[in-house]
Amino acid sequence: MKFACTLALLLAFASAAPCHAAPARGELELTVVDGDTKEVIPCRIHLKNLKKRPVKIGGESIFYKDHAVFPGKATLSLPPGQYVFEIERGPEYPVMSGHFEMERSSEDTKTVTLQRFVNMAKEGWWAGETHIHRPKEHIELLMRAEDLYVCPVITWWNDQNEWASKTAPVNPLVQFDKNRFYHLMAGEDEREGGALLYFNLAKPLPILGAAREYPSPLKFAEAAKLDQNAWIDIEKTFWYDTPVWLASGLVDSIGICHNHMWREGVYPDEAWGRPRDKKIFRMPRGNGQYTQEIYYHVLNSGLRIPPSAGSASGVMENPIGYNRMYVWCGEELTYENWWENLRRGRVVVTNGPILRPQADGRFPGHVFQAEAGEKLSLNIDLSMSTRDKIEYLEIIKDGQVFQSIRLEDYAKTGRLPPVTFDASGWFLVRAICEHPKTFRFASTGPWYVEIGEQKSRVSKASAEYFRDWVKERIDRVKLDDPAQRTEVLRYHEDALKFWEQKIVEANAP
Repeated sequence: MKFACTLALLLAFASAAPCHAAPARGELELTVVDGDTKEVIPCRIHLKNLKKRPVKIGGESIFYKDHAVFPGKATLSLPPGQYVFEIERGPEYPVMSGHFEMERSSEDTKTVTLQRFVNMAKEGWWAGETHIHRPKEHIELLMRAEDLYVCPVITWWNDQNEWASKTAPVNPLVQFDKNRFYHLMAGEDEREGGALLYFNLAKPLPILGAAREYPSPLKFAEAAKLDQNAWIDIEKTFWYDTPVWLASGLVDSIGICHNHMWREGVYPDEAWGRPRDKKIFRMPRGNGQYTQEIYYHVLNSGLRIPPSAGSASGVMENPIGYNRMYVWCGEELTYENWWENLRRGRVVVTNGPILRPQADGRFPGHVFQAEAGEKLSLNIDLSMSTRDKIEYLEIIKDGQVFQSIRLEDYAKTGRLPPVTFDASGWFLVRAICEHPKTFRFASTGPWYVEIGEQKSRVSKASAEYFRDWVKERIDRVKLDDPAQRTEVLRYHEDALKFWEQKIVEANAP
């Protein structure tokens, strides 16, 4: 095997072979090991031929779209030709890339070493994601290959229900490798108003046969919340029903690192969600920036909802865990404490940079308090690891950029400027990477500040933003049956009252 470009030799092989004969394949035994432990590690490979077409590998590998996941050892049986590859194992290892030429009937072996540059689990941060449509039989290998610890697996989705014709598991939570967990009863209700994700239920919700607008998604959300373990996630911020769902008080998290963000590109618009102004939010970052602006309106409305991340692997081309979240649980991980710490807001979402943040020694989600008339100055301690070049860091305070710091300036001091408050509010940190094709970023969950009797900052502009959105959504409801229309509009009218009351209660512009 030659690791160089010899196109003339390839053409010679092609002309010498009879036109009816398949070229004799070569074989490459590939092994991937961890640089520290020297153990064979499951990983993902993107293998392409000279025409840049994805190539499958055999054995125990799982091929999907443009990549294959394998247990760490594989025999690549390939036609003669040139190939390029990238090998990855989540964002805590570097990408190993290269090229080789496969010759006729050749046999070779190669060992690739991946040197981990950060171990988030050892630092108490445990990786998971919330939007997976892959077969349950594949999940364990996929999780190992992406170094994930918590993964709810969607097995019911609108009219697709894996359990409709067979008995659902008595215990849908599966634990393996000591502290990796996946749950087999995650579901998705995705209709005209957008998508809600459901986690930790004992059985699917009865959404089979639901129409685009009827029944209201909140009818099923109310039923789900009868189960004290239920967790409801707004899959993306820009879905048309988002302000209605927020007003219901039933939502536990909201996706800001979602499946419109891909490894090598972006979904260019908001599908059937509320469209962005593309003159303001331009490609390729526009959809992601718009997503986060809406989230900042959520926080500015006094709603303390943690961000989430999901890849929709199995529907979109992403590998699982491309969009992921790290939840701080400390040294010991359990399935329950991962969700509890997410509820507390101890989370970072990312599809690239890895952040380990604290503010005055406190993780995201913490509420800082001070007496009326006092001012708070909070110091942010931020450790970072990244494969992609970070273009800049931003401190977001009350929905606005409090400070934007170029990475080279941050590198000189290793410190971020303190963030100051003389009234209640919130702040977070995000990192934006240089990437020509996609929106690659990381964001901490928010910290909150309470000064005096004012427990939350409620922005009149943000409340009006969602009120107007609800009015727009009411005009879009198309139901001919009067009884159905009345039932569905009740939720929208309740939301309208909620946001109008927020306007009355507003204590900030």
